Amino acid sequence: MTSYPLTRLRRTRATAWSRALHREVLVTPADLIWPLFVTEGQGVEDPIASLPGVSRWSVDGIVARAKEAVSLGIPCLALFPNTQPDRRSEDGKEALNPDNLMCRAIRAIKDACGDDIGVLTDVALDPYTSHGQDGLIDDAGYVLNDATVEVLVGQSLNQAAAGADVIAPSDMMDGRIGAIREALEEAGHANVQIMSYAAKYASAFYGPFRDAVGSSGLLKGNKKTYQMDPGNAEEALREVEMDLAEGADSVMVKPGLPYLDIAVRVKQAFGVPVFAYQVSGEYAMIEAAVAAGAADRDAMVLETLLAFKRAGCSGVLTYHAAHAARLMGK
Repeated sequence: MTSYPLTRLRRTRATAWSRALHREVLVTPADLIWPLFVTEGQGVEDPIASLPGVSRWSVDGIVARAKEAVSLGIPCLALFPNTQPDRRSEDGKEALNPDNLMCRAIRAIKDACGDDIGVLTDVALDPYTSHGQDGLIDDAGYVLNDATVEVLVGQSLNQAAAGADVIAPSDMMDGRIGAIREALEEAGHANVQIMSYAAKYASAFYGPFRDAVGSSGLLKGNKKTYQMDPGNAEEALREVEMDLAEGADSVMVKPGLPYLDIAVRVKQAFGVPVFAYQVSGEYAMIEAAVAAGAADRDAMVLETLLAFKRAGCSGVLTYHAAHAARLMGK
């Protein structure tokens, strides 16, 4: 290693063209997945108070967002339904309805855009249960693993039949990846991908999301018996290893920025596609800082996305996807 003044690390930083030439990590619209919330109705845009700038859209609005994403170069949408209260139940049976909100949105996007955009669908029961948990519960409120997995398999097949390209189980039940993969193969959906929420933590950053899907006021207890403890890292590697062995095509770390160390370790350990979810609480914090005059939105959005890519992520789920894609196109 040479020393100063033969080596001046500031030389390559002196001009914009040189900084661009030497930049190690780039983020493009192709690295983004845009999470969208679906609601009932026609012509509905329902702003979410805890997520300024984010709305629930009726299916026709979701189709419009899909066309917008295609025009911006965003390759994939992630869909989450806001299920009406009268369609929620203890057993979450609406998840198996082939004409439920999620399935109608999938079909509408595929009818409008075909393979110009991918559709990633959430697999978990919290948008469908009256108690807000991700699975079936016993009399004591404990989430039952194997019984829940049976329903998740049916939910996955339902979404795949509607045209989903990527099944993304977010429930954190043990063994669900293997069961879903086997069922997809047997049903002729061999090319449907599984992006496993392999390292999903019991985080304080999910509050606005629960508002968006209508489960926050329903949730009884917490999700600590199945989502990971925030203090654990080695356990995340075990979760990822098991999900990959069961047939996951890619894995996700959630939340994002507070768990970049986990994303790095997963990438280094397995060398597989790793995605991160810049969750609702992270989005809300950026927007709160902007509203307070404490930050520049454009700079913060792009810098945080760079952090994910620098940590080795193949892509990022972010509510800022469309805004970021526009910035990248300038």
